[in-house]
Amino acid sequence: MKKIYRLRKRRDFNYTYKKGKSVANQYLVLVYRRSGLPVTRAGFSVSKKFGKSVKRNRIRRQLKEIYRKRIPYVKEGFDLIFVVRKNARDVEFSKIEEAVDNLLRRAELFKEMG
Repeated sequence: MKKIYRLRKRRDFNYTYKKGKSVANQYLVLVYRRSGLPVTRAGFSVSKKFGKSVKRNRIRRQLKEIYRKRIPYVKEGFDLIFVVRKNARDVEFSKIEEAVDNLLRRAELFKEMG
């Protein structure tokens, strides 16, 4: 994922947590807010409760890849944080993809097609 699409600074994460809205499902929580920037940036948060670093980094890589494929379809001008829940630990990739789509749809962040 290119740098311009990433949410990286602690300040941005904290501000998004504080001012953002959230939607959740059984595997993920999406915290989002309007940023006013020409691109939508995404950050990924995986707690140490999820598991050791290998597991945390693996789920983070999977989420980044899922989101990267959806960048063209997501509205511009938002900051997003995907927070991974513990019960996503042993779930297959396709279920996580469905969870991401579900959250983006419920937050109304997909562009109107057609």
